[in-house]
Amino acid sequence: MAKWGQGTVYKRGKTYWIKYYQNGKPYYESSKSDKYADAARLLSKRLADITDGKQAGLRLDKVMLAELIQDLKDDYKLKGQKRPRTTYLEKFFDSFRVVDVTSTEITRFINFRKEYGAANATINRELSALKKMLNLGAKSSPPKVDRVPHITMLEENNVKRGFFKHQDFLKFREALPYHLKNFVTFAYKTGWRFSEISNLTWKQIDRKNNVVRLDAGTTKNKEGRVIYLDSELQDIIQQQFVNQLVGCKYVFHRVGHRINDFRVIWNTICRQIGLGYGYRLNGKYVKKWENKYQSGPTMHDFRRSAVRNMVRAGIPERVAMSISGHKTRSVFERYNIVDEEDLKAAAEQQEK
Repeated sequence: MAKWGQGTVYKRGKTYWIKYYQNGKPYYESSKSDKYADAARLLSKRLADITDGKQAGLRLDKVMLAELIQDLKDDYKLKGQKRPRTTYLEKFFDSFRVVDVTSTEITRFINFRKEYGAANATINRELSALKKMLNLGAKSSPPKVDRVPHITMLEENNVKRGFFKHQDFLKFREALPYHLKNFVTFAYKTGWRFSEISNLTWKQIDRKNNVVRLDAGTTKNKEGRVIYLDSELQDIIQQQFVNQLVGCKYVFHRVGHRINDFRVIWNTICRQIGLGYGYRLNGKYVKKWENKYQSGPTMHDFRRSAVRNMVRAGIPERVAMSISGHKTRSVFERYNIVDEEDLKAAAEQQEK
């Protein structure tokens, strides 16, 4: 038996073992070697871990990535966030130990996702989930990760520029079912997110003072918001008030139920009025699946449309940001889109 720093190296049969203390508790561990030098190196490593505040002797080589994925899901659930993007991480890294998740394997994962047509932005969200779960594992007590590999994010070039021109919006609204007409008008004028409008209840409406409030913590940036209704929005709220059903708390509803995802209706109407979501053959829309898909407007385009319209109506940018809920000017500027008609108008104004 030989003492080594604050621990001991000793022999059991042909194998050397080590003994050390942490927080007054003794730990015993086999070096799995018949060489004294191997046991001495292992003891030195364990003592160094204790000095660094790590849990000595923890078998990090046995921690599975599946365990970290579940920890991440639990963390999201605790914070009331949406489910993290782990579907393809689970498929690719199935049965991987954490120590096997190296930079090389991460590169292989990126190539795997690209082969299946995933966009850089989608892959980055998945890489962010991987990075977060590894960081959570490193911060857990006792730690489940001793090192977080470097994860290089991909370049994104997917800033959307779509918005509704007013005539297209009117045509689109006219074709919608009755229960969605006021919903999209509210979105077009305020720039609020889908969930903010679909979750709007009568408790948030002050009809006497024509005010609508979003409570702090219910928005994406966690900040509250107040808007005053113009005459058109006042009429919309009045119509919804007259048409409300007993027991329904939502301002906008479908037969007393909260309005959920209506992309099927949305895409169908866009095809009918020529705004997209059809298939093209020689420039004409067809219904054959083998032909090229044509994109079209999205619900988020109302957000860009509202910002654009408010700025062009002369509303100060800080006020417009307060209405739409943009927290930073950089993001707000992305939504304040300039198109060819704006450039043409600027040239005509300059000439005058």
